[in-house]
Amino acid sequence: MSAGEVKKEEPRLIFHTYALCKTTDMPEEMKQEAMETCSTAAEKFADDYEQAARMIKESLDRRFGSPFQVVIGESYACAITHQENTLLYMFTGGNIAILVWRTVNQY
Repeated sequence: MSAGEVKKEEPRLIFHTYALCKTTDMPEEMKQEAMETCSTAAEKFADDYEQAARMIKESLDRRFGSPFQVVIGESYACAITHQENTLLYMFTGGNIAILVWRTVNQY
């Protein structure tokens, strides 16, 4: 380092090895079951997000009624309209984001 140079601090990336719930309005029991299902699917289908999303959707549809929607990926943004008490936005495996919500099936 020459005179006058300032050493830049590298930002430390945080890598979570556990499921991290960012936003939810689900009841506690529903939230816990949905998070367990999401974590299991993300671990089982680590290389295929489409299969993981399908597993989560089918499981939640059976358990809580349809129609649930699931988005899995890294570095995405979204805006949704959802049925009250059915939204879950979480991270698992570090940087894998999972968004789950139920839409209204009748108007």
